[in-house]
Amino acid sequence: MKREKITTLGALKKSGYQPKTIQQELAQNLRHRLQNGLPSFEGLIGYENTVIPDVERALLSGHNMNLLGLRGQAKTRLARQLTSLLDEWIPVVDGSEINDDPLDPISREAKVLIAEKGDETPIFWLHQSERFYEKLATPDVTVADLIGDVDPIKASNLKLSYADERVIHFGMIPRAHRCIFVLNELPDLQARIQVALFSILQEKEIQIRGFKLRFPVQPLLIFTANPEDYTNRGSIVTPLKDRIGSQILTHYPHNREIAKQITKQEAQTAEQHNPNIHIPELARDVLEQISFEARKSDYVDAKSGVSARMSITAFENLLSTAERRMLMCGEEKTCLRMADFLGVISAINGKIELVYEGEQEGAEQISYYLITQAVKTLFPTYFPEVKKLEKADEIGPYDDLLGWFFKDNELFLDDTLKDTDYRTLLDKLPGVDTLLKTHQPDSFAEDRYFLIEFLLWGLESNKKLNKYRTLEGFQFKDTLGSYISRL
Repeated sequence: MKREKITTLGALKKSGYQPKTIQQELAQNLRHRLQNGLPSFEGLIGYENTVIPDVERALLSGHNMNLLGLRGQAKTRLARQLTSLLDEWIPVVDGSEINDDPLDPISREAKVLIAEKGDETPIFWLHQSERFYEKLATPDVTVADLIGDVDPIKASNLKLSYADERVIHFGMIPRAHRCIFVLNELPDLQARIQVALFSILQEKEIQIRGFKLRFPVQPLLIFTANPEDYTNRGSIVTPLKDRIGSQILTHYPHNREIAKQITKQEAQTAEQHNPNIHIPELARDVLEQISFEARKSDYVDAKSGVSARMSITAFENLLSTAERRMLMCGEEKTCLRMADFLGVISAINGKIELVYEGEQEGAEQISYYLITQAVKTLFPTYFPEVKKLEKADEIGPYDDLLGWFFKDNELFLDDTLKDTDYRTLLDKLPGVDTLLKTHQPDSFAEDRYFLIEFLLWGLESNKKLNKYRTLEGFQFKDTLGSYISRL
């Protein structure tokens, strides 16, 4: 239908338009996508076989939903993407404050207007992007905010008694009629306010200050909640949970590859802004492994979770650290270095909740520890595993390199070292060429120095070398060799 020509109720009737609920609308459009092999949602990496099928089932069932999961699990993004499953345009009675359907009005004002003007009733078209409402549930949210309240000024101006439904000022949920309404952090909502949602969810009634009105409002209600909220700040009252059709559990990425895809997608702008910075694939692995280490660390509160935003902001800081060094050195291009990971500590600090032992150690120390643990976990994937017990006469793969440090040699890598000087220092290390050719023969030439530095960090994490942090950079040495030479 050509909506530009349909501006009255009569024209709408002639077009063959049939009213439908938002639940029917979403289910119909979802069926069309599924039948034609089109994706229901875009950009929700890692949810293809878990969360998205659950959401699709809930939509086909016409259910309201509760998205339950820890922070940074794309709950709000998922809810916002539901607008793409709505019809692009829907007709609304012109002047209606609750999006009345011209062929199925529910408000008194719309019914009176249609009774007066008949087929000449003006209509306008509402776009799908305007059919999304969102509210953060905070302790100060009231029934008036969500459901509505009696408006004494309106009653006075119109000279109406409080028994007249026209004195009601509608809240956000009635105004979201035929729209998607998202209530974030549901457990933070006071229990008495949650109780006020019962009747509008199930019986389609509004109850305000003793005023009861049958009002078949039809929003799609999406709630989001964090399981931690159930114990820390509040809970979802049981009768409300009973009235929510589907509870869907979200989750963090199951593996590092999925996590890398998410970070690459979300930090795309940062990567495009720094085209002259080479990013080794190993650097992406180390970055994502930090989150995995945090989620299983005894120092981090597992109940609070580790948001996917940590990897995204850490990646942006990682590129900024390399860019800053490049600008200070007056260079046009550079490659990421392991030392650049110190720049991500500020991004990690605010994203993890520490338990008591972690607080005692300090946020910065724990962030640095997580980076070291990430290197230690990945090290055997790239180089031979460091054995805890070695035979005295057994030749090890790291003997040449460790022997150089044992002879009281040391290596100092300044944070702002020029690329040429940085490469010269790493090239003088004995045995690294053999290690790279043997264990990383297919690595890119651009990754060479990052791999060498990763090798040093890996040996330090396995207690084969000592690494000291100064204000200017990192110093690698073998304290045992230094001690013996002094003797």
